[in-house]
Amino acid sequence: MHNEILAGTVTALKIQKKNPNRVNVYLDDQFGLGLHKTLASELRVGQGLSQEEINSFLSRDEVEKAYQRALRYLSRRPHAEKEIRDKLSRNRIPSDVCERVIDRLRDASLLDDAAFAEAWVEDRGLYRPRSAKALRHELKQKGVHAAAIDQALSEFDDEEAAWQAGKKAVRRYRSLPEETAVRRMTAYLARRGFSYRLARKVVDVLLTGGSGSEGESEVVP
Repeated sequence: MHNEILAGTVTALKIQKKNPNRVNVYLDDQFGLGLHKTLASELRVGQGLSQEEINSFLSRDEVEKAYQRALRYLSRRPHAEKEIRDKLSRNRIPSDVCERVIDRLRDASLLDDAAFAEAWVEDRGLYRPRSAKALRHELKQKGVHAAAIDQALSEFDDEEAAWQAGKKAVRRYRSLPEETAVRRMTAYLARRGFSYRLARKVVDVLLTGGSGSEGESEVVP
């Protein structure tokens, strides 16, 4: 709900000192409204604005402010749609404005849950390996739809991920007594969603020098 601003003629357009992305619009030599610079660029001194046009600018500015907020979120890291929607809602952005922002982000290819899911799986694989089960849970928590998750995990190899996780973690356990090290590293891998059997297979090779299989030779990836 906007405060009523009376129709009038634009007599000045001044960039705000504290925020150069916003412009103060003066109507009949009095401050009328503030707009994002992309909207203010549509105005010129001497232009008359009706009440209906002012209300339209105010509504569009509300969307623009929310859109710029969403861009700031995305500049820090990729987000799923639900994350952006939830963050805007927590800032009391009306639901209809949120949806218009989401649509703009989609149209600009800045919001894509399928791409987000693929990037999430790749990033986890590089820095914090975990099982497909754990990744699926994380992506569901972020609101990514099932089809996008299935696609992102379509070629995922749990065993390869378990070896990667084990290799990254083994140094912290090697100085411990063997029994303690085995127990803790197995628990570590289990917390990342790997089955007990797979976790013990990795631990057996990396910590105790075992074969990683029951009587069969095992080549560590």
